Amino acid sequence: MRISVSADWDKGVARQLTAELERRGHEVIPHGVLKPGEKDDWAFCSEAAARDVVQGRADQAIVCCWTGTGASIAANKVPGVRAALCTDAYTAGGARRWNDANVLALSLRLTSSSVLGEILDAWFETAPSEDPVDRENIQQVDRISRA
Repeated sequence: MRISVSADWDKGVARQLTAELERRGHEVIPHGVLKPGEKDDWAFCSEAAARDVVQGRADQAIVCCWTGTGASIAANKVPGVRAALCTDAYTAGGARRWNDANVLALSLRLTSSSVLGEILDAWFETAPSEDPVDRENIQQVDRISRA
């Protein structure tokens, strides 16, 4: 799977995240501080990663900033993106299952090495729900983003 990854700061789990994704067999498309010469402010690099998803250059994206909030907000401004700020495995699994999230937002400050692994396990092991009510909610979110 191709995963676009952005980080605005070379702290916390930023480098570990890319290494772990590669270890799991994913192709990483770096942005921000992870790509020398690219603008690394959170709004810019999160947008770049999110656009990779909607334009088909990546299957999913993971966007990171100190709290994860700004990265999530910026990614969610890109039509077609459903970014979820996740601080634990349960939230990551739920974001994939019930929200069909295609962008994972992480806090560089709060995400420890062990929690990172748990979040990635839940994210990649959980498929979107096929329940009609869940699909109807996702369709509504897509309509909202087009309005």
